[in-house]
Amino acid sequence: MIDYLQKTLMARVYDVAKETPLEKSAHLSARLNNTLLLKREDMQSVFSFKLRGAFNKMAQLSPAALARGVVCASAGNHAQGVALAAKRLGTRAVIVMPVTTPQVKVQAVKARGGEVVLFGDSFDDANVHARELEKKEKLTFVHPFDDPDVIAGQGTIALEILRQHQGPLHAIFVAIGGGGLAAGVAACVKRVRPEVKVIGVEPVDADAMHRSLKAGRRVKLQHAGLFADGVAVREVGKETFRLCRQYLDEIILVETDDICAATKDVFEDTRAVLEPAGALAVAGAKAYVEREHLKGETLIAIACGANLNFDRLRFIAERAEIGEHREAVLAVTIPETPGSLKKFCKLVGRRSVTEFNYRIAEQKDAHIFVGIRTAGRGESAKIAAHFSRQGFKSLDLTNDEMAKLHIRHMVGGRSPLADNEVLYRFEFPEKPGALMTFLTAMSPNWNISLFHYRNHGADYGRVLAGLQVPPNEQPALQKFLKKLGYRYWDETDNPAYKLFLR
Repeated sequence: MIDYLQKTLMARVYDVAKETPLEKSAHLSARLNNTLLLKREDMQSVFSFKLRGAFNKMAQLSPAALARGVVCASAGNHAQGVALAAKRLGTRAVIVMPVTTPQVKVQAVKARGGEVVLFGDSFDDANVHARELEKKEKLTFVHPFDDPDVIAGQGTIALEILRQHQGPLHAIFVAIGGGGLAAGVAACVKRVRPEVKVIGVEPVDADAMHRSLKAGRRVKLQHAGLFADGVAVREVGKETFRLCRQYLDEIILVETDDICAATKDVFEDTRAVLEPAGALAVAGAKAYVEREHLKGETLIAIACGANLNFDRLRFIAERAEIGEHREAVLAVTIPETPGSLKKFCKLVGRRSVTEFNYRIAEQKDAHIFVGIRTAGRGESAKIAAHFSRQGFKSLDLTNDEMAKLHIRHMVGGRSPLADNEVLYRFEFPEKPGALMTFLTAMSPNWNISLFHYRNHGADYGRVLAGLQVPPNEQPALQKFLKKLGYRYWDETDNPAYKLFLR
């Protein structure tokens, strides 16, 4: 049996790694009624903890092995660690990465001298190809997680945590992909401070370790969700499974929306933008506090990576509000009669509307897709019930994945009922009551046939509205627009409108 505490104490990591700070997440701690500390591994030179294990493994190779070079398979962060270590040790590094790897990680590996080979759709596909190159070119394989030297290198994070925080500590939360980080941290913490819980965190759609521990054997997933690409592993390692089975207290599973919310939380406290896998531990800590009704304890979450493609921020920002239970997404049916929309807005009251999608489709009923700001978990069901009691049939879509991903963008199309329709684009002031001001000033003879709005965090809300206005009332429309005081643009002759909506 390997003595991992001794092996970790002897690990070589600080040739390339630095001791990262342990920082309090002030706002999140206040919200959770617990002290949450972040172990900032995102501040490493490769923006991830992975260089620790990679360098420790490669630093132990013989001169002959280093002369031949190394090969690895990685979704990105381990690849950067291997490339950096190879550059420092003066050896060749061939990096096999899945074709789904974010471009920021691919470019970072190339910038550090790694020879990138893109192969397969997952880590497992890349791993098989890397093993083939290992034999073909007589390279040394550097495993991203299932290697004692790699595990010991990652375990140095635990040694730093225990040195940096010597007071009461309830639990350490750590992301799990293949299990190298969790195994290394748990093996050290349980030897030094066995009373401290070490809790692994996995996405619900990439929970290979959770299923394996539950089954008592390694379980290979058919598919691993790719949102948190840094932990998208279908099968955990033999040694990491053994160590996690021996030392981990439990594993918590979190949804994509929870990860997005955790990313936002960390940004608000540190101004750092973690990648999904990097925010996993924070999401797990939040879920644990809520489940256990925990108060007054100290928790540590390892922020393990920040290699994020910029274009993914759009999705993260969109889903963070739902992950924080700050947005209810509802389908509401109201009568297709004058005054119904105004009545609905009065029921919304002072709550902020985050999204409003509508297109005239039936003569009897109107179906609205609406997002409403909420204060916490469970409020979406209460809002839906409130609308239903007032005669507006409501369907809570807050946890409906298809609705959140697709349906919200597909409300609309051409309508044979939209005669005499004019189309205007508005800038509404981003404050409660802006829509009511619009509806109150509008003539009761006009009908809203199309309405689209989504809060994007700007100072003004961008609104697209279709109005059915009789030709003889065009002067009254111009008077209304001028009196309203909102910036507007006439889009009635817009070619895209003519092609898809008119």
